Amino acid sequence: MSLKLRINEDMKTAMKARETARLAAIRLLMAAMKQKEVDERIALDDAGVVGVIEKMLKQRKDSIAQFEAAKRQDLADAEKFEVEVLSAYMPQALSTAEVEAIVAAALAESGAKTPAEMGKVIALVKPKVAGRADMGEVSKLVKAKLSGA
Repeated sequence: MSLKLRINEDMKTAMKARETARLAAIRLLMAAMKQKEVDERIALDDAGVVGVIEKMLKQRKDSIAQFEAAKRQDLADAEKFEVEVLSAYMPQALSTAEVEAIVAAALAESGAKTPAEMGKVIALVKPKVAGRADMGEVSKLVKAKLSGA
């Protein structure tokens, strides 16, 4: 079953169970997917849906940090619930060891030795870890390996 169909089925289930908070989060996701399809005039495949979810997760995490800084725990809790719902649709995350192995292979393949060549390494790593690892953490790891090399 494609990811879009699974999300649609989960929306129907949430409607039947009268889970309003979950339903609202899924509807936000459906709206974001539809918006991307309309804007780019494409039909999203699973990779496209994961991209939309990643973007939404990043927005939610930024919002949580802002709400907690402003002492608005009620809003932060609502965003955390949305993160939980959205995270359920993400592919299985890679372990730290797996990410390190992918980065090491990319370093060997690209021949990069200095931090200035970080872009080459990231370009090789990104397609392999897309949606399964935080690119911010991957970037820090690559920078550390190149600085220490």
